[in-house]
Amino acid sequence: MVSEKTRTRTTTEKTADTTGTAESTAPRAWAIRLVVVGIVLSALNLRPAITSLGALLEEVRDGLGMSGGVAGLLTSVPPLCFAAFGVMAPRLARRFGPAAVVCAGMAAIAAGLLIRPYAGSTAGFLAGSALALMGVAVSNVLMPVIVKHWFPDRVGSMTGLYSMALALGTSAAAAVTVPVTGALGGDWRSGLAVWAVLAAVAVLPWIPLVRHRGPASAGDAPPRRPHARAERSPALRITRSRTAWALAVFFGLQATAAYVTMGWMAQIFRDAGVSAGTAGVLLAVTMVMGVPLAFVIPRLATRLPQQGPIVVALGVCGLAGYAGLYFAPAGGAWAWALLLGVSNCAFPLALTMVGMRARTGAGVAQLSAFAQSTGYLISIPGPLLVGVLYQHSGGWGLPIALMAALMLPQMAVGVLAGRDRTVEDEAAEADRATR
Repeated sequence: MVSEKTRTRTTTEKTADTTGTAESTAPRAWAIRLVVVGIVLSALNLRPAITSLGALLEEVRDGLGMSGGVAGLLTSVPPLCFAAFGVMAPRLARRFGPAAVVCAGMAAIAAGLLIRPYAGSTAGFLAGSALALMGVAVSNVLMPVIVKHWFPDRVGSMTGLYSMALALGTSAAAAVTVPVTGALGGDWRSGLAVWAVLAAVAVLPWIPLVRHRGPASAGDAPPRRPHARAERSPALRITRSRTAWALAVFFGLQATAAYVTMGWMAQIFRDAGVSAGTAGVLLAVTMVMGVPLAFVIPRLATRLPQQGPIVVALGVCGLAGYAGLYFAPAGGAWAWALLLGVSNCAFPLALTMVGMRARTGAGVAQLSAFAQSTGYLISIPGPLLVGVLYQHSGGWGLPIALMAALMLPQMAVGVLAGRDRTVEDEAAEADRATR
């Protein structure tokens, strides 16, 4: 017979289990809502540090006494920081949790954006920019990981939401930085520093997720099974995957085009006779094209077995836009801005392919870090070379021709990266072949 004491203890244990399940389910619901808010607010902050500077680059150059080469170096700082700091993101996430790392990243963005305009020198400006971009770098890498963990069945739609918010933040910074600067007295320092406020707001939704020691802190999607599997799985030898290399090169070439656009396109239009305000709006048009397309393209990409056709279509738009900038930069400015905006949607496509080319959360983390860090490393020379060519040639013909030429290998490697394969399978095949 079972004693009364035993029955009481069993009942108590069942009640505790039921209570624990209810408690774990409730935080899971609010945590998911906070994750969505956090993803959107974080995405809004991943590009204003760059596009706000592009809109005021001439004023910053004059204020700090920069040459064209140094300004080109300044536009190369984002990919350099992304390559250097992005590779650290998976290790930091394993130690502290993705939510904590992204929270710290948003705080770093806010601090860097507040510090850099008032540093008083080119070196200080670069240091403040590097701090902000360090926060951008780790968040860049971890966003696909967070999407894969929390929304494994909605990778396309959530990547689209994230990419759409990123494009909105990018275009907003390009469009309103000049008028906001005017409203604040015309001081470019105030116009750049104001974006620190948006980054500070983005810190808030991650704070409860850091304190919540459930899936949010572990970085897992409910249930916790994906994280447990990632811990038991052997390390993926990502460099043995051809798809990983193709995706990294594709990421690097599209990043080159994107950062040249964000850093120099407004100046191209201004040199062609377009006013500063209109040039900023044209840059904003280019960026805002990513708002609707960044939501549509990932959803379309997840429904296709191969993403090569989308890669080619975006590349053709880029070639047409560069041709227009070369032959008639002012005459067809609005058309070229639209075409280059469509072409720049290679970024959300690349993020979507990161989530599709790996089966597990651990695989996505490694592929995201490898593709983005290697890709941004590849993209470093581009903006700098554009600045040097512009300074020494005295015009934009050679820089634009260079960007058009780079679009061809971008299309080629994008088709390879878009094949229906996974990096886990390719790495395993390479390991078997060497045995």
